Amino acid sequence: MMTRAQLGRPVGASGEKTRRRIIVATMRCVATVGYSKATIREIARTAEVTSASLYNYFPNKSELINAAIAARTDVALPRLRRAAARPGGAIDRIEAVLDESGRLMREFPDLAAFEWAIRAEGAVALDAEQAGNGGFTAFRDIIEGILEDAPEGASEVVYSLVYGLTELGASLPSEEYQAALRSAKKLIRGTLLGPSGRSSEEPDRSASRARRAGH
Repeated sequence: MMTRAQLGRPVGASGEKTRRRIIVATMRCVATVGYSKATIREIARTAEVTSASLYNYFPNKSELINAAIAARTDVALPRLRRAAARPGGAIDRIEAVLDESGRLMREFPDLAAFEWAIRAEGAVALDAEQAGNGGFTAFRDIIEGILEDAPEGASEVVYSLVYGLTELGASLPSEEYQAALRSAKKLIRGTLLGPSGRSSEEPDRSASRARRAGH
């Protein structure tokens, strides 16, 4: 007996791949026009399936949005937790989390914007499990786990950095986001700015002035 997901499946298509494609398309459409304006027809067109096929996977828009939120929880967060659990000191582990965030943004470029759109519109009431394990709350838990022995306030500073990067990921082109991510890693390492507060790549103008004065 065939399941609902199998009914109407395109010939030769993998059910799981099609489902993933629909979820990615949902993130893109909601990120672009918002939850209220994202239609099943446009999501289906973006996913390259018919509306009828989409309904075989998700019976309504609410379940589709919940599936996209669950994908964030089921895919992104385990990868970030594995990065945080890698061997090394706190700085190495924070860098690993930032690196994994960058990879996730390359794979799911609309993930951050989708998150912001859903929260901005209050489109879906997350249950306690989703709210406790998803999005920014999970980021805070991951960072606090890494910095549990750090000075007071350190985890809040790093969390603010990650929070800001997530907001940038929702608004910046991919190249600019990746550049910001690289700078964040330098900031964590203490190498973004030189010892006198200048960029490490900025010429030492005071030394140049002293040499000119001596001539």
